[in-house]
Amino acid sequence: MLKIKNLHASINNKKILNGINLTLKPGEIHVLMGPNGSGKSSLAKILAGHQDFDVSLGTITLDGKNLLEAAPDIRSEMGLFLAFQYPLEVPGVNLRNFLRLAYNTKQPELKKLPVFAFKNLMREKAKLLELDETLLERNLNEGMSGGEKKKCEILQLAVLEPHYAILDETDSGLDLDALKTVFSALKKLMKTGKRMGILVITHYQRIFEYIKPDKVHIMLKGSIVDSGDYKIVKKLLKSGYKHYT
Repeated sequence: MLKIKNLHASINNKKILNGINLTLKPGEIHVLMGPNGSGKSSLAKILAGHQDFDVSLGTITLDGKNLLEAAPDIRSEMGLFLAFQYPLEVPGVNLRNFLRLAYNTKQPELKKLPVFAFKNLMREKAKLLELDETLLERNLNEGMSGGEKKKCEILQLAVLEPHYAILDETDSGLDLDALKTVFSALKKLMKTGKRMGILVITHYQRIFEYIKPDKVHIMLKGSIVDSGDYKIVKKLLKSGYKHYT
């Protein structure tokens, strides 16, 4: 499991996390909600190993291993995946070549895939996710719309099959059709792929039309102030975050 215990962190001497506790098990979907500035994206960056953040107290373990002591690339090899809120464009880097390198890095020598075999794997995943195959020939996020970038993030998730995935506001900037495509694809992955634990960070209740999380967490001022089932969302729809202040 991915276990966060009493996590305190700061950036530029400003405290941003105040004792976060969260446990994500394989096969579970959790949703983390909260207003702007509550620390949601900062938590995602800390999990991924962003160097600007200082963890002063607490632990993060991934399947029993200390995540905080691992470099970002090692965290990825350990099975952690972060889908960025704003995926970066990388001109000149072909998506397929980039993803094949990432895939083979995680594989033992006998399971590394040559170019054509990996191309078939990407086509298989794209078909499962109902993605346009022309995206597979593009450079990494270059010239893509916001929706296309988010779809490519889910394609990377499908190919790499991590143990745990953090989706940092993947739904932001998506129109209704793209939102449905992305989260319908996510549901398919949960049914057909390896048992992943997924933490979805979002502002919007609309994603609940497409996914049914095992748990919802509310974050305010660097702390998780409530956790539970979908009933929490009904509280938000009625009174907003004022309910917790």
